[in-house]
This record gives sequence, structure tokens and C-alpha cells, in this order.
Amino acid sequence: MSVKPVPDGYGTVTPYLIVPDVAKVIDFLKQAFDASEPHPPHKAPDGRVMHAEVQIGTSRVMMGEPMGEFMPMPAMLHLYVEDCDALYKRAIEAGATPVMEIADQFYGDRSGGVKDLAGNMWWLSTHKEDVPPAELEERAKAAMAARKSG
Repeated sequence: MSVKPVPDGYGTVTPYLIVPDVAKVIDFLKQAFDASEPHPPHKAPDGRVMHAEVQIGTSRVMMGEPMGEFMPMPAMLHLYVEDCDALYKRAIEAGATPVMEIADQFYGDRSGGVKDLAGNMWWLSTHKEDVPPAELEERAKAAMAARKSG
């Protein structure tokens, strides 16, 4: 039997977060984004989490605590979901800090962002409209002009 180069349950790009107190981050992800743990974390002899994984929707996120040359490294992750408004509210209730309130965007998504306790930003989006390339370019110009004047 041959081994698959990309294991079942993983994508070809899998985020790996280096965060202090992995257990707290996992608890937040469970409360905010309905994450699940496919298997128990692997711990170092001193009790720190060397490696853990969560499943959020169809995506896997790996994480570990800072060790040696691997220092904390905040990331920005983007989640496409059915209802970004509800998930944003749920994330705030779970302890996230608002970064940008959910709003309709010129590119066809409704989105906004939050920051978790480890400093990672989570961008939450629901795709609402397929915008043709020419119209997208015009909308982008108008959005940038409005930003400069506002």
C-alpha cells in the first residue's frame, strides 16, 4: 500500500501557528469557530505543547508553543463561512478583540476581522457576489478614492 504525499484531512497549504499557551488558543477556537481536535496534543517533557491541531470547517490549523529558535509569530488567517456576522459576534463573545466590524466590501464579500488572545488576526468572510473583473477594477478605484477623501 502506498502512502499519500498529502495526508487525508489536510490541504496542500496548512497554517502553523507558534503561540504561547496553546491550550487557551484551542479553547478560544472551539468557542469562536467551532474547532475540533482530531487528536490529543503532543507535549514536551516540561508540559509545553510541541504540536497540536484543530479542524475548522474543511481546514486544519497546526500550532505549537514557542521553543528554542521558534518564537511567537502572529499570523492572519482568512475564513470563508456561511454567516460571517454570526461568527464575528461569537468570536467577540469568546474573547476576541474587534479589528474591523463586518461590512459589505467592494469585491463582493461581506467581511471583518478579530484578533485572538495570541495576537493572530482572523478575517471572517461570506462571499455574496461574483464581481466581473472590469467592474471590480472600477469598484476598487472608487473605494480607494473614498478612503483618501475620508
